Amino acid sequence: MRTLLHLSDLHFGRVDDSLVEPLIAVAQSLAPDLIVVSGDFTQRARRIEYRAARTFLARMPETRLVVPGNHDIPLWDVIRRFVSPLGRYRHYISSELMPFHQDEEIAVLGINTARSLTRKDGRINEQQVERARQILSRAGAGVTKVVVTHHPFDLPPGSRSRLVGRAVMAMNALASAGVDLLLAGHLHLHHTGLTAQRYQIEGHSALVVQAGTTISTRGRGEANSFNVIRIERPEIRIEHYVWSPDKAGFVQDGADRFLRGPEVWTRAS
Repeated sequence: MRTLLHLSDLHFGRVDDSLVEPLIAVAQSLAPDLIVVSGDFTQRARRIEYRAARTFLARMPETRLVVPGNHDIPLWDVIRRFVSPLGRYRHYISSELMPFHQDEEIAVLGINTARSLTRKDGRINEQQVERARQILSRAGAGVTKVVVTHHPFDLPPGSRSRLVGRAVMAMNALASAGVDLLLAGHLHLHHTGLTAQRYQIEGHSALVVQAGTTISTRGRGEANSFNVIRIERPEIRIEHYVWSPDKAGFVQDGADRFLRGPEVWTRAS
């Protein structure tokens, strides 16, 4: 079994400081095999925010796989936004924009969807998709294949947000490589679902999992939260943890189970 701790939308610069120490404590107690952060480390891509994010990450368990979000690109510094949009991210957080982690059970690939030309929407291009397809195709059978982006491939019911740009093109390519699980953030809302409901690719259905905002004050009607993902093929269990003011800590608030059949993933009853 492999355990992933899925955090997102930390937004240093708009953090609820009272949540930081409890998060570090619960992360250490969970002892995940991999921590995944699906973007938006900062609020406005300022140096002071990046330094705070780097300090936070250094206190979390190893090993980590991270991708940037739209807030990690400067908004008001127009020159930096277009000349070096992710320069500070690469300096303070990670130099890799397509990070990859693989062991005997999982293959996890991060893809950067943050772009200078849009204020909040994201996009994935053909070169990224082809490289991702090649990497995941080489991962082999029996390995659970995971893709991490900031912008989502699916939306919660009733959401008016946008999918990542070129989602259909990307999803078809990722399906051909046998992707099992797609992790994202951006919406500040928790959500689990299946790609078959939106993309209807014959012979393929993967899980989609959204993480809420973990420690920021930019909630959208939901408590701060994160996901714990337990992968033991042919089962994936998504545990949802939320902030409890009464207990001054993060507590589990339900779980979703998915099972892998001969070809596709389905939600367990």
